[in-house]
Amino acid sequence: MSTPGEQVDLTTGATRATGLTRAEVAERVARGQTNELHERTSRSLGEIFRANVLTRFNAILGALFVMVMTTGSFADGLFGIVLVVNSGIGIVQEYLAKRKLDRLALLNAPRTRVVRDGELSVIPTHEVVLGDLVELRTGDQVPADGTLHSCTGLELDESNLTGEADPVHHVPGDRIRSGTAVVAGTGRFHAEEVGADAYVNRIAAEARRFTRTHSEIQASINRLLTYITWVIVVALPLQVWSQWRAVGAQGWQAVVIRSAAGLVGLVPEGLVLLTSIAFLLSAVQLARRQVLVQQLPAVEGLARVDVVCLDKTGTLTVGEIVLEDVEALDGVPTGQLREALGALADDPNPNGTLAAVATALAPPAGWRRTGTIPFTSERKWSAGCFGERGTWLLGAPEVLLPDGSPGRERAGEVAATGRRVVALARSSAHLTEPVLPGDLRPAGLVLLSEQVREDARETLGYFAEQDVAIKVISGDNPRTVAAVARRVGLDAGVPVDARTLGEDPAALREVARDTTVFGRVSPEQKRALVHALQADGHVVAMTGDGVNDALALKDADIGVAMGNGAQATKAVAELVLLDGRFAHLPTALHEGRRVIGNVERVANLFVAKNAMSLVAIVATALMATAFPFLPRHLTLVSAVTIGIPAFFLALGPNRRRYEPGFLGRILRFAVPAGAVAGLSVIASYLVAGSRYGVPRDEFLDRCSLAADAVEAACRQPGTGATITLLLVFFWILAILSRPFRLWKALLLGAMVLLAVLAFVVPAARELFTFSAPAALVWESLAVGLAGGLLVELLHRSVVRAAQRPRA
Repeated sequence: MSTPGEQVDLTTGATRATGLTRAEVAERVARGQTNELHERTSRSLGEIFRANVLTRFNAILGALFVMVMTTGSFADGLFGIVLVVNSGIGIVQEYLAKRKLDRLALLNAPRTRVVRDGELSVIPTHEVVLGDLVELRTGDQVPADGTLHSCTGLELDESNLTGEADPVHHVPGDRIRSGTAVVAGTGRFHAEEVGADAYVNRIAAEARRFTRTHSEIQASINRLLTYITWVIVVALPLQVWSQWRAVGAQGWQAVVIRSAAGLVGLVPEGLVLLTSIAFLLSAVQLARRQVLVQQLPAVEGLARVDVVCLDKTGTLTVGEIVLEDVEALDGVPTGQLREALGALADDPNPNGTLAAVATALAPPAGWRRTGTIPFTSERKWSAGCFGERGTWLLGAPEVLLPDGSPGRERAGEVAATGRRVVALARSSAHLTEPVLPGDLRPAGLVLLSEQVREDARETLGYFAEQDVAIKVISGDNPRTVAAVARRVGLDAGVPVDARTLGEDPAALREVARDTTVFGRVSPEQKRALVHALQADGHVVAMTGDGVNDALALKDADIGVAMGNGAQATKAVAELVLLDGRFAHLPTALHEGRRVIGNVERVANLFVAKNAMSLVAIVATALMATAFPFLPRHLTLVSAVTIGIPAFFLALGPNRRRYEPGFLGRILRFAVPAGAVAGLSVIASYLVAGSRYGVPRDEFLDRCSLAADAVEAACRQPGTGATITLLLVFFWILAILSRPFRLWKALLLGAMVLLAVLAFVVPAARELFTFSAPAALVWESLAVGLAGGLLVELLHRSVVRAAQRPRA
């Protein structure tokens, strides 16, 4: 076996500590022995094309389009153009979003330290090659599989692979695997299995236990599409049979055209498209504001959050601490304390406290480190051994100082002011294991200060206005955390020391309900608190930047990592705040609400059209009459009352608060509203047919749909039905556009104008085969007005029912 620190050349068997040479790296790249994982942040162009084109509803519409085209009635195939445009818009929008998100993901891709040609460098993780000498530090993810050659206090979080939450201590010669994360210490190993050969990639689905963020919208839309598919399965033979009975004598062309009209109305051709675009453009919008969305449903998920768990450091504070003062205990000279601190801070892998000390104190002369015990969140202390100068320990006062001692009391006083305080202790024992020595003696207190983020108060105030509860969960002293919380406007109440709680779910649920600030929380307790809040029915977001936050972020409904945080933390988060500003969360919340509210509006429009078509299909089957519309009529109605306005409504602002029951609300309004529209259409069609149309016994002889020129009387029932349907659906559109803004009023006005032009412009009137004498127009508008009023009453009853207190 090679000695610690040496690199094994996997080709020659030689050993060296300088790592691979450039030539050896190039050779391995040429052989494909790289750590390329082929993981994508978005779909490939081919997948985008297939997802937007090869769908079941596109297949139905495509088949109907081909059948209509065979009849020679090309104008009735306009819905095919809409189909192509919808798919084209979806492809272009998703491709543009893909390029933006891919570029952003590349800029924020994980990086790894490797030794090559004897020099340490940082490279993208996917550029690690077989045989590379990889250096690990706290917060790093292990990028490949290999054998550990040297280490100092190395502890790995292997929960992704084993399910065991406790960190695992490693020594030289141990086998370590990709997918784990460094929680303490340093080490070097050579990569023996990379890329697809690495253990975590061979069992990725099981090992990472990766679950996609739950999306109520996507789950509801998928369920809705299933319902609609079964409706089409039942309605298709019914529609063909009824139209064969009604207009079969005119030939198969008439049956095809009338049947296609009803079935086209049952297909929600743009619903999935607009839902996808809403998610994608929200992700792009957030990316422009330095929020990287790693899972699209997380945009929606954040809007459903009602509890946000925060880590103090890096969230409420800027995450940078400065050394303020050093206070001696038990008569230890202050100069000696500063020398010991400087020696401890002379560490190649410092945590935040040591980094702050290193900024203020230079390494002293004559102090040679002979051993190190790295800091972990579980132990809450670290140590450095310096030969005859003894061993010095730095950590939490409640761990290193005895109860009731003057130093412990002074530490409590300092912590109550909002400053951080750590204790410095000494021992004559040389430590090789992370166990406190028996001759531990207090030496001093190290006072540090943190800067509160300028935008923290405003951000937390916003969450309070939105009825989102805040829980501050920190590994720091509870009184220090509470003091910082009060500085940013939180009612900290009585802070809880998590060491008194354990991890019992029932106890944590009880305490979490009434407590705002938790201190001295271990990584496992952070996760347990998240579980407790979820068990109490809350949707929980967890923010953090350290490795100790990774477990809680992974199990929270929405994990939010800081851009300057550990790679392991960012890897499991759904959202990454690239510039580390907590103030971006309200923006993400707005985006989530916009997506939920706007997709609900759009879905109401499509479902109402589906319900209208179903009612019309059933009614015409029962009355043995022709379907009231030609496909071209529904193309017009869909374009001006659903398709075009839905596109703008799906992307417009919407700050309505989230309420559960997305699918239920849609079905309670859209289905009866569509039924009202369908009944109004049938009433208008029958009235127009009896007063302005061709007598029933002459209809088959005089109104051949296959003819190029159809007399006006034959067109008038369909014209009247279209006018009625337009009015009812404009009413539905107006309801769903509330509250009105200028842009919505202009949009609605523009759509009404387009509809009117279809009746008054000669070319358009002929294209849509409209014939609209004044009397027919007024009567059709009257029927439509009655339908619109019924829809308004329905909407108000639904709103009142939703506002009624539940028993």
